[in-house]
Amino acid sequence: MDGCDAGGPSPYTAAIDATGIGLAWEHDPAHVTGSPAPDRLAVTKALTAIAPDHPELVAARTAGIPIEPWQQVIADAAVGRTLVGVAGTHGKSTTAGWLVHVLAAAGMDPSAFVGALLPGALTGGLPSTARRGGGPHFVVEADEYAGNFDAYVPAYAIVTNAEWDHPDVFADRAAVLDALEGWLRRAGGDDRWPVLYANVGDPGTAELVHRLRRDWEGNVVVTRLVDAPASAMAALEDELKREFEDVNGPAGVLLGRIVHSGPAGTTLELHSSTYLPAPAVVEVPLAGRHNAANALGVAVTALGLGIPIGNLASGITSFAGVGRRLERKGEVGGVLVFDDYGHHPTAIRATLAAVRQLAPGRRIWAVYEPLTYHRTAALLDDFADALAAADAVAIADIWVGRDPDTTIASAARVAEAVAARNPSIPVAAPGSVEATAAWLAHEVRSGDAVLVMGGGRSYRIGELLLEALADR
Repeated sequence: MDGCDAGGPSPYTAAIDATGIGLAWEHDPAHVTGSPAPDRLAVTKALTAIAPDHPELVAARTAGIPIEPWQQVIADAAVGRTLVGVAGTHGKSTTAGWLVHVLAAAGMDPSAFVGALLPGALTGGLPSTARRGGGPHFVVEADEYAGNFDAYVPAYAIVTNAEWDHPDVFADRAAVLDALEGWLRRAGGDDRWPVLYANVGDPGTAELVHRLRRDWEGNVVVTRLVDAPASAMAALEDELKREFEDVNGPAGVLLGRIVHSGPAGTTLELHSSTYLPAPAVVEVPLAGRHNAANALGVAVTALGLGIPIGNLASGITSFAGVGRRLERKGEVGGVLVFDDYGHHPTAIRATLAAVRQLAPGRRIWAVYEPLTYHRTAALLDDFADALAAADAVAIADIWVGRDPDTTIASAARVAEAVAARNPSIPVAAPGSVEATAAWLAHEVRSGDAVLVMGGGRSYRIGELLLEALADR
């Protein structure tokens, strides 16, 4: 096995290097025409979608070498295991990594492949997106982009939320729901009835469940984060059981009620006649309502897999997060820096709120490297609305990714739209990742919290900023 990536080394490649798998930092037809020839070529659909005539792909076709999405390699590795797929527009990596942590802490030794770096304490080596375990469960992050999740046939599926994203492949939210529905209707396999754990506090997920529940043979279990007194929980649970009843009977329900939230996290009270003999209190260490909702998805799946509530509660509480999901990078000179993969208006809005929970009283910077021109253009107004909720904003140059047209958006246009919505805050578009970090080093002051967000190379902004602050 070997691989190639024209993007060069990244935080994700160190674990691959450590296994001895060879990595080349360019694409070349010689990779598939050399000796020995590969048995198959596993590729990202981000490449096949925009460059079907890429020379390396053409060489493989000419040589008769099968081309498949890389997710098929993961699916093949999961054969014989109980597959748990985590899908949704947001929260997939956190939820999948959290579930892996809970299962591992309970002694179930799961295998996994997720979209963020799992800590070395969980992988047994370097931080990595993969975990190799000896237990019966295999947890995968099931990404909807261009049918990336089609290779996965889960026995258990989690859907965190569903809204419009990836405008290069989905025309609208309905198209996203169509993709999720199609994937779930193929779930189960081997004559098993699949189980769906769905966050129906999200409107898109609720609509998805309503599409499925009248004729889908799987079992539906719903979760919802609610703002109501404990005395109202039983009635709310009965209402959801009826609303989302499926062909097998009333839906299973797990409700979560926020008892307290602060810099140390969120206290969540769980209610479920399906799974719990009495309400249970869980301390959620990750900030934000979105992470409280993610914790519910982890909790209900773990309970469904037979983990006792005591083990579940300790597993939820001991989770430190995954890489680039509101990751605390450090503090220098009174400036606190976080790094996050958020690249959608909803994710930006939720993560900014979580930083305010973690760092109350600080001036909050939103530093964003937009991920792809087409997403930035399609969601420009929503991005501006979300970013304008910060106390100061910096927009780095757009990460090109898979864009054929780089004229439809710019960092300057994003900055202008943010400034128009909130003229009272500093807003700038300093340029490259490096230029943005250098500019920030002169603008931030003690007491600030800087939230860096985006895909691409945005992770370097926080690293470079901390280095510059240490030198000033």
